[in-house]
Amino acid sequence: MNKAGCAGCHAIDKKILGPSYTEVAKQRKGEQGAAAMLMKKIREGGAGAYGSIPMPPISASQISDDDLKAMVDWVLAK
Repeated sequence: MNKAGCAGCHAIDKKILGPSYTEVAKQRKGEQGAAAMLMKKIREGGAGAYGSIPMPPISASQISDDDLKAMVDWVLAK
């Protein structure tokens, strides 16, 4: 997460520019396909789900698919 730059906008339990990981986990709790949706959103970037500040896309050169999956699983476990 540090390598991909996530910590610049996200924290575990407080909003910075983007939502906290805890907030994401709470919003997605029990949602079918949440991990796949978050992985796609991270890869493509976007705005609107948590406010108007856009999240830039995070490429495979910044974080591997395996590391991205582990990161999303960790966030959803919060």
